[in-house]
Amino acid sequence: MSRLILLPGWGLGPAALQPLVAALNGQGLSTELVALPALDSADPRDWLDELDARLPADTWLGGWSLGGMLATALAARRGARCQGLVTLASNACFVARDDWPSAMAAATFAAFRAGCAADAAATLRRFAMLCAQGGVDARALGRQLQQGLPAQEPAHLLAGLDVLAALDNRAALASFAGPQLHLLAEADALLPASAAEALLALLPAGEVDVLEGCSHACVAEQPQALATLIDEGVREAGNA
Repeated sequence: MSRLILLPGWGLGPAALQPLVAALNGQGLSTELVALPALDSADPRDWLDELDARLPADTWLGGWSLGGMLATALAARRGARCQGLVTLASNACFVARDDWPSAMAAATFAAFRAGCAADAAATLRRFAMLCAQGGVDARALGRQLQQGLPAQEPAHLLAGLDVLAALDNRAALASFAGPQLHLLAEADALLPASAAEALLALLPAGEVDVLEGCSHACVAEQPQALATLIDEGVREAGNA
């Protein structure tokens, strides 16, 4: 029986993914939501070491945004000890680079990080609204995300942002031989849906789909639709 471990995104905590986890378990896919590391280190390797020691092997790994990027890097590290990979609104590189333009502009990211360093609580509230931007009812979705904000150390938030900026998963996506499913959101204000084609070109095998009419917070906006797509992808991989 397949089992999926899901990692949340930066800043908003696990509450945003609870509806998706409930929907997945309701469809019969055993799914567990686990917290991101709470570390001061900005080195992605330290975050991956912590996750590798804490998370069970021989499962599917998945996550939303930063959680998806960490799941990707861990899947590549584990290789055959990872059954498959699912990412939600997650890019190969979160911050744009010369050879990966379909990502957040470096100046935009730097301004966001400076805002977080100055006032983490206010930045998280703004971030929740930004995640909801592009959704069918963005204001209500943003309020929903704000209600689930956990108390967090500013140093951990800043370290998470630095890890987000440092991760480059292009080699990881290309090297992981297990099944892969990557779901992007059409109206995502943080991750351009145009990254889909570039992501697909990296994969040895796998699927990249763009969900119509939803925001970066697709996990809270369309949990049932996402659960159906993920469950189908995992079942198809099991029958391959």
